[in-house]
Amino acid sequence: MKSTLQKIQHLYWRAEFGILPKDIEMLNTTKNIESAVEQIFQRAKSIHKFSNDFDMPSLSEMKDMDKKDKKKLRKAARQDVRELNVEWIEQMANPQKGTLREKMTFFWHGHFACELKNPLFAVQQINTIKKHALGNFKDLVLAIAKDAAMILYLNNQQNKKQSPNESFARELMELFTIGRGNYTENDVKEGARAFTGWSTNRLTGEFQFRERQHDEGKKTFMGKTGNFDGTDIIDIILSKKETAHFIATKIYHFFVNENNINSKQVDELTDVFFNSEYDIEKTMKHLFSQDWFYDDKHIGSKIKSPVEFLVGIMRTLDLDFKNEDGILFTQKALGQILFRPPNVAGWQGGKAWIDNATLLVRLNYAGYIFNQAEVEIDIKDEPETRKIRVGRKIDVSANLNPLIKSFQKIDSKDLAKELSDFLIQIPSDSKKELDKILQKIAFEKYANAATNQNEKIKAWTVSILSLPEYQMC
Repeated sequence: MKSTLQKIQHLYWRAEFGILPKDIEMLNTTKNIESAVEQIFQRAKSIHKFSNDFDMPSLSEMKDMDKKDKKKLRKAARQDVRELNVEWIEQMANPQKGTLREKMTFFWHGHFACELKNPLFAVQQINTIKKHALGNFKDLVLAIAKDAAMILYLNNQQNKKQSPNESFARELMELFTIGRGNYTENDVKEGARAFTGWSTNRLTGEFQFRERQHDEGKKTFMGKTGNFDGTDIIDIILSKKETAHFIATKIYHFFVNENNINSKQVDELTDVFFNSEYDIEKTMKHLFSQDWFYDDKHIGSKIKSPVEFLVGIMRTLDLDFKNEDGILFTQKALGQILFRPPNVAGWQGGKAWIDNATLLVRLNYAGYIFNQAEVEIDIKDEPETRKIRVGRKIDVSANLNPLIKSFQKIDSKDLAKELSDFLIQIPSDSKKELDKILQKIAFEKYANAATNQNEKIKAWTVSILSLPEYQMC
């Protein structure tokens, strides 16, 4: 039978990015799930936006640039995006900032997948998502439809009365709202007409409605006829309960279980989402308050995405990367780089996170941190096939003091079990099997070679973080 502590650990891994060693005392004093859920939502009220203070050239300055200057500008933009990537990862790892709001922003970043190359537009889009992450889904969809990065990514600036471009209208229905099977090709064509003239200022990222390029004629969309614009189209799509079901299914897949979908539970979530007129906070609070959310079959059922893996281990070991390269390289080696989804459908997730190379990196990551492991791997999508030594790419130090403080008084013979209970999320009936694994000669011999309690805690931590079970949450 699961303890309240196990349930709260599950809640923190799914709603945030795991718990910190110093939180163990807090977890032991939290009396019930209701108060833990309430704390999660209280912590998520603050919005930690990124600064958009970039030194961008004016239009006239850009016109005067030669090839060398433009190349230099593109290089600076790439560096700004890299720094923004690292800043976001560090926000997630910061327990004061990496709250449910950041987890929801990360979820919507994958849902409204869009490659972000312009640092100003990247900041604008992520700040927009942060603002609406727990607000109303309609406001979020409308804001994304007017977002500079999305308009340019799906070429809606080319969507004009005389030559409609269907890209945004198609992805709006197929991927962002109602899903395949719930619209027709004619809906795509008519929807595209409604979004004609929705454009952006390429320098400032401000939304621009170009009236002369907008088709003001009547459109017939999902059985309704009128002089619709983009806002009307979004209203009609959201009036269909199929939209609530499509989004509720994605939420269930991401936050509950990616393999074992319970249709009744998804329908329950759909009802809350639809009847609340797409209130995201109300829907998420309902989800985290249900007994079925804490079922054994859901605990430890999800493969951590690369970002969840990285942020989680940064929290657990209080990691200090000496430069941005370590954080960026880890994302690349594991197959998920913020701002660079593979396509508009986003990251596939689940078993797609694991292959021979990524598993090797994951299982040895704790070893790299403590200079106890080194492997060579091939990196996906690298222009040249060459082996890369992972440890050399990750210049990082760990601060084990919080972990040591929390487990200092634990009897040595109980250390493995107590640490694994904290570090690994698995169903209750799998705990005994894990204990057997930890009792294997190699693990015990390694831990027993340590000469004091602090070294034993370190030895067991490295061993536990190197288990396949640690890849799950």
